[in-house]
Amino acid sequence: QVQLVESGGGLVQAGGSLRLSCAASKSIFSINTMNWYRQTPGKQRELVAGITSGGSTNYADSVKGRFTISRDNAKNTVFLQMNSLKAEDTAVYYCNAVYIKVGKVYNDWGQGTQVTVSS
Repeated sequence: QVQLVESGGGLVQAGGSLRLSCAASKSIFSINTMNWYRQTPGKQRELVAGITSGGSTNYADSVKGRFTISRDNAKNTVFLQMNSLKAEDTAVYYCNAVYIKVGKVYNDWGQGTQVTVSS
């Protein structure tokens, strides 16, 4: 199992920026995909952005052009740069690692970090 610890959340005004970090307890070099999800009360967790081991990225339509996901394999860390934040970006953001080990798919999660955007 990979332990994931998110940081960087907080309170920011609309239009501002935050950078979230997700530190993994093990090397992420071989992890297939690292993702950022977010969730608000009463709603399902939604995928915000993902990055593969090869560096391919994908984004939710609602964040395209504003958020950037990146990974630093040497530091076992994934980042989510969030610019031009909106009130609707307010949520708990979770880091997720998807990988295959001995033929089994693993899905590990961090504890989440709160992002609050004031309008």
